[in-house]
Amino acid sequence: MAEGAELWGLLFANPPFQHGKEIKLVWRMTGDGPLRASASLPDGTRAGLAWGPEEHDGSSWHKPGQEWGTGFVFPKAGCWRVQLTRTMGSGYVHLRVK
Repeated sequence: MAEGAELWGLLFANPPFQHGKEIKLVWRMTGDGPLRASASLPDGTRAGLAWGPEEHDGSSWHKPGQEWGTGFVFPKAGCWRVQLTRTMGSGYVHLRVK
């Protein structure tokens, strides 16, 4: 789901993801400005951003927008909301973690 932007995600693991393990996610997002990424559960628990967002200069993945890589560690099971925000444009995805 995105507002003022188009958002695409490329998963480097098969869902559901395993909590406590680093998961690599690559994003393509239209809009303007740097990308900020965060993840949380409805109870307020936050996931650690292991690395990124790292902007990618080139890629064979052809979707609209600029591309960034991120690494998250989800500390517990649940339905995580990953929020992606640029100066202009924002979006989110829900990821199931076991």
